[in-house]
Amino acid sequence: MTLRDCKANVYRLLLMLCVSAAGNAVHAAATCTAAATGPVFGVYNPLNASPTLANGTVSVTCTWTGGGSTTVNVVSSYTAGNSGSYASRFMLSGVNRLNYNLYYDAAFTQIRGDGTGGSQTGGATLVVSSGTRTDSASSVIYGRIPAGQNAVPGSYLDTITMIVTY
Repeated sequence: MTLRDCKANVYRLLLMLCVSAAGNAVHAAATCTAAATGPVFGVYNPLNASPTLANGTVSVTCTWTGGGSTTVNVVSSYTAGNSGSYASRFMLSGVNRLNYNLYYDAAFTQIRGDGTGGSQTGGATLVVSSGTRTDSASSVIYGRIPAGQNAVPGSYLDTITMIVTY
């Protein structure tokens, strides 16, 4: 899937998350697929003292295609989006910005990224064979918009590409 294949309705705040496979989608004796849904934050209230939170999901499934048992090491990384920075991602509505970020953990300490700029990549090890024909892994994407931003009303959007290598 490429960025031009991503389609979504724009809500008041929407984060589009697209999946791009890097490398070969067929691994020895397995075929793998990945899917992701980014957090849809809904309406942001700049007067709310609490941050706005939303979750998304990412999953990878590998299916045995024959031969012996195979181990598939999956690594996911994420682009920085509009901001070009993992530490300070933002959505845009025209020229207006709204800061947010994506995390691996509910404590909002591990930023999803490519391993640079304070960000981390994700990973999973899947094993498929004639006895275990499919194996999958999934993860919650934790999204957070900090409270107290002086946001202009509008529809804010950012597009993040998740790159899965295996």
